[in-house]
Amino acid sequence: MTVLLSGSLAFDHIMIFPGYFEDHILPDKLHVLNVSFLVDSLEKFRGGVSGNIAYSLGLLGQPCKIVAPVGNDFDDYRQALSSAGVDTDAIWVIDDELTASAFITTDRADNQITGFYPGAMGRAGEVSLDGHIEGVSMGVVSPTAPDAMQRHMRELAQSKTRFMFDPGQQIVALTPDALREGIEGAHILVGNDYEFAMIAEKTGLSQEQLIGSCPIVVVTLGEMGSTIHQNGTTINIPAARPNQVVDPTGAGDAYRAGLLAGIL
Repeated sequence: MTVLLSGSLAFDHIMIFPGYFEDHILPDKLHVLNVSFLVDSLEKFRGGVSGNIAYSLGLLGQPCKIVAPVGNDFDDYRQALSSAGVDTDAIWVIDDELTASAFITTDRADNQITGFYPGAMGRAGEVSLDGHIEGVSMGVVSPTAPDAMQRHMRELAQSKTRFMFDPGQQIVALTPDALREGIEGAHILVGNDYEFAMIAEKTGLSQEQLIGSCPIVVVTLGEMGSTIHQNGTTINIPAARPNQVVDPTGAGDAYRAGLLAGIL
């Protein structure tokens, strides 16, 4: 039972701001926003939505493969994925580009401000899932270039392959029609409570309509856990309590990996 992952592969540059963003943003000056946050740490990690989910699936012993473009700096990352059991044969290396990179600043309340350089990911729409779908039990369409997300959810739908639609950070970039198309074709719709509010506002669908839109709808609620809606049944899942909270980046992707492995 293989999971086919469409989504970003990227490097995350994680910065920690030792204060609170809200203390430095003046609500009445948002139209001339000009702020700088002095961070006290900077670390570089392997990331991207498909990379994070795939690595966790590998740790759980769940077969998976990634279809995505990367840059000429990807060799060490590929080795790490392969060592975890991830099929990387369908990853496309673009020799004259760098792998996508996220620059994430987190404050003491776990609020985040992110900048993202797409790099090779900007050509994700050129990559087809055709030729990789055979034998796949579940697809995942997660944040990457918007044209790739639309292409891949159509290819999965046309092949009658069940897929998880996880629009996440690309809700802003996707058109209302593209969001509705992904929701209508998906077997699983997943996002956090803020993302669901954004989807509702952009598509004109109510929260009740979204909850009933797919066989499985999952809303994550941070430290409050998550809620799974399935065929009129609601299941409240408490959060797994960590021994220490270091940084929330990637927590949602780890959740998605556990969800997929559990369903399969």
